[in-house]
Amino acid sequence: MLRLLHIDSSARPGPSDKREHGSHTRRLSARFIRNWRTERPQDVVVYRDLALQPPTPVTGQWVHAAFTAPAQREGWMQEVLAESDALVDELVAADLIVIGVPMYNFGMPSTLKAWIDNIVRVGRTFGFDRSRAGEPYWPLLAGHGKRVVLLSSRGDYGYDDRLRTSNHVEAGLMTPLRYIGIESFERVATEYDEFGDARLHASIAAAEMGVDALVAQLTAEMEPQGACA
Repeated sequence: MLRLLHIDSSARPGPSDKREHGSHTRRLSARFIRNWRTERPQDVVVYRDLALQPPTPVTGQWVHAAFTAPAQREGWMQEVLAESDALVDELVAADLIVIGVPMYNFGMPSTLKAWIDNIVRVGRTFGFDRSRAGEPYWPLLAGHGKRVVLLSSRGDYGYDDRLRTSNHVEAGLMTPLRYIGIESFERVATEYDEFGDARLHASIAAAEMGVDALVAQLTAEMEPQGACA
Protein backbone atom coordinates (compact mmCIF):
# COMPACT_ATOMS: atom_id res chain seq x y z
CA MET A 1 0.00 0.00 0.00
CA LEU A 2 1.24 3.46 -0.94
CA ARG A 3 0.38 6.79 0.63
CA LEU A 4 -0.33 9.80 -1.59
CA LEU A 5 -0.38 13.44 -0.52
CA HIS A 6 -2.66 15.42 -2.86
CA ILE A 7 -2.22 19.20 -2.67
CA ASP A 8 -4.23 21.85 -4.51
CA SER A 9 -3.15 25.49 -4.40
CA SER A 10 -5.32 27.26 -6.97
CA ALA A 11 -7.43 30.16 -5.71
CA ARG A 12 -10.15 29.07 -8.14
CA PRO A 13 -12.72 27.01 -6.21
CA GLY A 14 -13.44 24.20 -8.64
CA PRO A 15 -12.05 22.23 -11.59
CA SER A 16 -12.45 23.76 -15.04
CA ASP A 17 -14.31 20.73 -16.40
CA LYS A 18 -17.00 21.12 -13.73
CA ARG A 19 -17.19 24.86 -13.19
CA GLU A 20 -17.02 27.93 -15.43
CA HIS A 21 -13.75 29.78 -14.77
CA GLY A 22 -12.63 26.81 -12.71
CA SER A 23 -9.07 25.69 -12.13
CA HIS A 24 -7.12 23.71 -14.71
CA THR A 25 -4.72 22.43 -12.04
CA ARG A 26 -7.57 21.18 -9.88
CA ARG A 27 -8.91 19.47 -13.00
CA LEU A 28 -5.60 17.75 -13.65
CA SER A 29 -4.90 16.77 -10.05
CA ALA A 30 -8.43 15.38 -9.59
CA ARG A 31 -8.03 13.37 -12.80
CA PHE A 32 -4.68 12.04 -11.61
CA ILE A 33 -6.09 10.91 -8.26
CA ARG A 34 -9.24 9.49 -9.82
CA ASN A 35 -7.21 7.40 -12.28
CA TRP A 36 -4.80 6.36 -9.55
CA ARG A 37 -7.64 5.14 -7.33
CA THR A 38 -8.95 3.09 -10.25
CA GLU A 39 -5.58 1.40 -10.68
CA ARG A 40 -4.68 1.15 -6.99
CA PRO A 41 -7.81 1.40 -4.80
CA GLN A 42 -5.92 0.10 -1.78
CA ASP A 43 -3.67 3.19 -1.57
CA VAL A 44 -4.30 5.97 0.95
CA VAL A 45 -4.82 9.52 -0.32
CA VAL A 46 -4.48 12.49 2.05
CA TYR A 47 -5.87 15.73 0.60
CA ARG A 48 -4.90 19.28 1.48
CA ASP A 49 -6.51 22.34 -0.13
CA LEU A 50 -4.18 25.26 0.50
CA ALA A 51 -6.72 27.78 -0.77
CA LEU A 52 -9.27 26.71 1.85
CA GLN A 53 -6.69 26.08 4.57
CA PRO A 54 -3.70 28.35 3.86
CA PRO A 55 -0.62 27.64 5.97
CA THR A 56 0.45 30.36 8.35
CA PRO A 57 3.41 32.30 6.89
CA VAL A 58 6.70 31.96 8.70
CA THR A 59 7.31 34.61 11.37
CA GLY A 60 10.21 35.61 13.58
CA GLN A 61 8.73 33.55 16.39
CA TRP A 62 8.51 30.54 14.08
CA VAL A 63 12.20 30.85 13.18
CA HIS A 64 13.14 31.25 16.85
CA ALA A 65 11.16 28.14 17.77
CA ALA A 66 12.37 26.03 14.83
CA PHE A 67 16.03 26.72 15.58
CA THR A 68 15.62 26.00 19.29
CA ALA A 69 16.52 22.45 20.27
CA PRO A 70 13.31 20.44 20.85
CA ALA A 71 14.23 19.66 24.48
CA GLN A 72 14.62 23.38 25.18
CA ARG A 73 11.42 24.62 23.55
CA GLU A 74 8.93 26.48 25.67
CA GLY A 75 5.21 25.89 25.41
CA TRP A 76 4.62 28.83 23.07
CA MET A 77 7.28 27.47 20.71
CA GLN A 78 5.53 24.13 20.44
CA GLU A 79 2.28 25.95 19.68
CA VAL A 80 3.92 28.08 17.00
CA LEU A 81 5.35 24.95 15.33
CA ALA A 82 2.25 22.75 15.67
CA GLU A 83 0.91 23.52 12.19
CA SER A 84 4.33 23.04 10.63
CA ASP A 85 4.71 19.72 12.46
CA ALA A 86 1.42 18.51 10.99
CA LEU A 87 2.44 19.55 7.47
CA VAL A 88 5.85 17.89 7.84
CA ASP A 89 4.23 14.71 9.17
CA GLU A 90 2.00 14.54 6.08
CA LEU A 91 4.98 14.95 3.79
CA VAL A 92 7.17 12.46 5.64
CA ALA A 93 4.42 9.83 5.51
CA ALA A 94 3.82 10.21 1.75
CA ASP A 95 5.34 8.06 -0.97
CA LEU A 96 3.96 10.23 -3.78
CA ILE A 97 3.19 13.95 -3.58
CA VAL A 98 0.79 15.31 -6.23
CA ILE A 99 0.75 19.12 -6.39
CA GLY A 100 -1.62 21.25 -8.44
CA VAL A 101 0.21 24.55 -8.94
CA PRO A 102 -1.02 27.36 -11.21
CA MET A 103 1.43 30.02 -12.33
CA TYR A 104 0.69 33.34 -10.63
CA ASN A 105 2.88 36.19 -11.88
CA PHE A 106 5.55 33.72 -13.01
CA GLY A 107 5.71 31.86 -9.70
CA MET A 108 3.69 29.64 -7.37
CA PRO A 109 0.70 30.83 -5.30
CA SER A 110 1.62 32.39 -1.96
CA THR A 111 -0.19 29.61 -0.11
CA LEU A 112 2.06 26.99 -1.69
CA LYS A 113 5.15 29.07 -0.88
CA ALA A 114 3.94 29.18 2.73
CA TRP A 115 3.63 25.38 2.64
CA ILE A 116 7.22 25.11 1.39
CA ASP A 117 8.42 27.45 4.13
CA ASN A 118 6.67 25.30 6.75
CA ILE A 119 8.00 21.95 5.56
CA VAL A 120 11.63 22.95 5.00
CA ARG A 121 12.41 22.48 8.69
CA VAL A 122 15.73 22.19 10.44
CA GLY A 123 15.86 18.92 12.36
CA ARG A 124 12.79 17.57 10.56
CA THR A 125 13.51 17.64 6.82
CA PHE A 126 17.09 18.92 6.73
CA GLY A 127 20.01 18.73 9.13
CA PHE A 128 22.29 21.60 10.12
CA ASP A 129 25.53 21.52 12.07
CA ARG A 130 28.04 24.39 11.97
CA SER A 131 30.80 22.07 13.20
CA ARG A 132 30.24 19.54 10.41
CA ALA A 133 33.14 19.22 7.99
CA GLY A 134 32.35 20.59 4.56
CA GLU A 135 28.69 21.35 3.91
CA PRO A 136 26.85 22.12 7.19
CA TYR A 137 23.45 21.19 5.70
CA TRP A 138 22.19 17.76 4.64
CA PRO A 139 18.80 16.36 3.51
CA LEU A 140 16.84 14.16 5.87
CA LEU A 141 14.34 12.79 3.32
CA ALA A 142 16.94 11.43 0.91
CA GLY A 143 16.88 7.76 0.00
CA HIS A 144 13.25 7.09 0.86
CA GLY A 145 11.90 6.83 -2.67
CA LYS A 146 9.59 9.82 -2.55
CA ARG A 147 8.31 11.11 -5.89
CA VAL A 148 6.59 14.36 -6.80
CA VAL A 149 4.11 15.11 -9.59
CA LEU A 150 3.73 18.80 -10.50
CA LEU A 151 0.54 19.66 -12.39
CA SER A 152 0.70 23.26 -13.55
CA SER A 153 -1.22 25.77 -15.65
CA ARG A 154 0.04 28.88 -17.40
CA GLY A 155 -1.77 31.84 -18.88
CA ASP A 156 0.74 32.40 -21.68
CA TYR A 157 2.60 29.75 -23.65
CA GLY A 158 6.19 28.67 -24.26
CA TYR A 159 7.35 28.45 -20.65
CA ASP A 160 9.43 25.40 -21.48
CA ASP A 161 11.28 27.20 -24.29
CA ARG A 162 10.77 30.86 -25.31
CA LEU A 163 9.78 31.98 -21.77
CA ARG A 164 11.86 29.43 -19.89
CA THR A 165 13.69 32.06 -17.82
CA SER A 166 10.37 33.51 -16.64
CA ASN A 167 9.08 30.19 -15.34
CA HIS A 168 9.71 30.16 -11.59
CA VAL A 169 7.03 27.58 -10.77
CA GLU A 170 8.72 24.22 -11.23
CA ALA A 171 12.18 25.42 -10.20
CA GLY A 172 10.68 27.22 -7.20
CA LEU A 173 9.29 23.91 -5.97
CA MET A 174 11.94 21.49 -7.12
CA THR A 175 14.87 23.41 -5.59
CA PRO A 176 13.64 23.35 -1.95
CA LEU A 177 12.27 19.82 -2.29
CA ARG A 178 15.61 18.62 -3.60
CA TYR A 179 17.26 20.44 -0.71
CA ILE A 180 15.39 18.20 1.74
CA GLY A 181 16.17 15.06 -0.25
CA ILE A 182 13.41 14.52 -2.84
CA GLU A 183 14.91 13.98 -6.28
CA SER A 184 12.23 12.40 -8.49
CA PHE A 185 9.86 14.78 -10.31
CA GLU A 186 7.28 14.46 -13.07
CA ARG A 187 5.61 17.46 -14.73
CA VAL A 188 2.50 18.12 -16.80
CA ALA A 189 1.21 21.60 -17.67
CA THR A 190 -1.51 23.40 -19.59
CA GLU A 191 -0.90 26.70 -21.38
CA TYR A 192 -2.81 29.40 -23.35
CA ASP A 193 -5.34 30.08 -20.55
CA GLU A 194 -5.34 33.82 -21.22
CA PHE A 195 -6.15 33.21 -24.89
CA GLY A 196 -9.13 30.94 -24.27
CA ASP A 197 -9.17 29.66 -27.83
CA ALA A 198 -8.65 26.33 -29.57
CA ARG A 199 -5.03 26.30 -28.42
CA LEU A 200 -6.17 26.23 -24.79
CA HIS A 201 -8.54 23.35 -25.43
CA ALA A 202 -5.83 21.43 -27.28
CA SER A 203 -3.38 22.10 -24.44
CA ILE A 204 -5.85 20.84 -21.83
CA ALA A 205 -6.55 17.71 -23.89
CA ALA A 206 -2.83 17.05 -24.26
CA ALA A 207 -2.29 17.58 -20.53
CA GLU A 208 -5.08 15.17 -19.67
CA MET A 209 -3.51 12.57 -21.93
CA GLY A 210 -0.21 13.29 -20.21
CA VAL A 211 -1.80 12.73 -16.80
CA ASP A 212 -3.32 9.43 -17.94
CA ALA A 213 0.02 8.25 -19.30
CA LEU A 214 1.81 9.33 -16.15
CA VAL A 215 -0.58 7.43 -13.90
CA ALA A 216 -0.11 4.33 -16.05
CA GLN A 217 3.67 4.72 -15.86
CA LEU A 218 3.89 5.37 -12.14
CA THR A 219 1.42 2.69 -11.05
CA ALA A 220 3.47 0.22 -13.06
CA GLU A 221 6.76 1.42 -11.53
CA MET A 222 6.03 2.28 -7.91
CA GLU A 223 6.35 -0.17 -5.10
CA PRO A 224 5.96 0.67 -1.41
CA GLN A 225 9.18 2.19 -0.11
CA GLY A 226 8.14 2.74 3.49
CA ALA A 227 7.89 6.15 5.10
CA CYS A 228 10.98 7.63 6.70
CA ALA A 229 11.09 8.22 10.40
